[in-house]
Amino acid sequence: MADNARAKRLADLIREVVAQKLQRGIKDPRLGSHVTITDTRVTGDLREATVFYTVYGDDEERAAAAAGLESAKGVLRSEVGRAAGVKFTPTLTFVADALPDNARAIEDLLDRARASDAKVREASAGAEFAGGADPYRKPEDEDEEAAAETAEDAGQDKGGDASR
Repeated sequence: MADNARAKRLADLIREVVAQKLQRGIKDPRLGSHVTITDTRVTGDLREATVFYTVYGDDEERAAAAAGLESAKGVLRSEVGRAAGVKFTPTLTFVADALPDNARAIEDLLDRARASDAKVREASAGAEFAGGADPYRKPEDEDEEAAAETAEDAGQDKGGDASR
């Protein structure tokens, strides 16, 4: 098994070679400038490489790009072998990257959260605090309450004696 640093270097080289070959060397119209290589991963034994790509366009263009990459797999693998200079050129597997779909889903969730926050902000625009702006008791508040309670108690004692 190769070390992780070597696998990482080979993965970076494969990504660069495949991207350059797609941009300049392959004349397939299905693989126009709307295919982007996003990531490459190589197994520990350096025998298999997975190339992740995105396609700018609709589902038809994605399917066409996938078919174009499958047909160009041999040419791309031979180019990688020429550039890498390793004993065994890794087999290439192309996988559509789910990153744009995940990003779109996260953006939708964030939009819903922003809309919900705006509704709450509108509902609370004219509202006032239930118990005052500062809900915490302070020592001077307790002194005022204690003084009011003693005054009430003194008033009740006087009123209670007169009624007997």
